[in-house]
Amino acid sequence: MEIGRHVDALERAGLDLVDAAEKAGFDAPVPTCPEWTVRELVQHVGYVHRWATAYVRSSRTSILTDDEEADAVGPFPADPALLDWFQAGHAALVDLLRTAPADTDCWHFLPAESPLAFWARRQAHETTIHRADLQGAVGDIAGVDADLGLDGIDELLMGFYGSRGRRLRSEIDCVLSVHATDGASADGPHAWTVTMSPVGATIVRGLSDDADCTLRGASSALYLALWNRRTTADLDVHGSSAVLEVWRERATIRWT
Repeated sequence: MEIGRHVDALERAGLDLVDAAEKAGFDAPVPTCPEWTVRELVQHVGYVHRWATAYVRSSRTSILTDDEEADAVGPFPADPALLDWFQAGHAALVDLLRTAPADTDCWHFLPAESPLAFWARRQAHETTIHRADLQGAVGDIAGVDADLGLDGIDELLMGFYGSRGRRLRSEIDCVLSVHATDGASADGPHAWTVTMSPVGATIVRGLSDDADCTLRGASSALYLALWNRRTTADLDVHGSSAVLEVWRERATIRWT
């Protein structure tokens, strides 16, 4: 996906996130993030938006110190001002990503065509997944467009776990293949294979004939399922469902 389309997705997700937060109320629990309330999740995403903005706006090429990060984000406001605070940070990030020079150089933490492409993509998916969390706190979770789903699966598998495979371990050797059955006209891969072992994981694009489990479905459903935001009950699971349980238990991205 192009940077502009990621920024459009970021913008939509932020607006939908606010709508869901207003409906749920700040004290509501978030089923897909059981350690957080709606309030804490809005604070988290608003924090991340300001954190990302700090790198792009200043062309910062090294990681911020704790004090610099605190200065960039500022304190969380009281509840009556929280959504206005969130919206201001979200709008500032959207505007910055739309107007920043394509050759902007700044720190980033996953492989990407450029730092600007990284931040646009990462914030689009960060906000979309947490939009799903907040929608789940109040009702049904909306899906995503096929191309965004495909892109998000690829970022999760090839970005987070492709570059950090040692974090995804299984007591037994097992192979999970993932196949998106829609989005044929979308650019990019539609299939991936994850090989997990006690020492970590290796991930490649494409299907394996030797997979212990193959998960097939629409890209939107796969995207949310692989991020553990929905079940796989209505998806096509061929092979050992125990492999999916390994994924659900071990595939966690944490903010540290």
